[in-house]
Amino acid sequence: MHRVLKRRRRGFTLIEILVVVVIIAILAAISVPIYIQYVRGARAADAQSQIGAIYNAAKMFRQDQDRWPTDVDEMEELGYLSIDESVRRQWTFSTEFPERIVATSTDEMSGGAGQEVVYDILNGMFYGYGLPNEGEAVTP
Repeated sequence: MHRVLKRRRRGFTLIEILVVVVIIAILAAISVPIYIQYVRGARAADAQSQIGAIYNAAKMFRQDQDRWPTDVDEMEELGYLSIDESVRRQWTFSTEFPERIVATSTDEMSGGAGQEVVYDILNGMFYGYGLPNEGEAVTP
């Protein structure tokens, strides 16, 4: 009779290792862009929150002064608004009342300088950096 030789397997074959590596690469290709968008959205949330505060302060200013404020500094000087120093280091704010408010990132923001979050007052929508599709608008 023939003797059946049984091989004892120890370890993994090259094919098995390559299959695992390919699966991990596919998962990474899917998840990394989603994570990056999530981080951008979190960074832009500070600007969106502050834009909301600026708009509310501007409405109070207009009610009291019967005109729109010229800029954010005027609202701060008159006590209508207070911007946290950490937000001020990362974002600069400009206003074009009654059309829009723009937050532009500075060099101190980890996402890079020059990123813009725009609030279109007339349409009530945010545009720009950190939104699901940066060219699309999102209502607050």
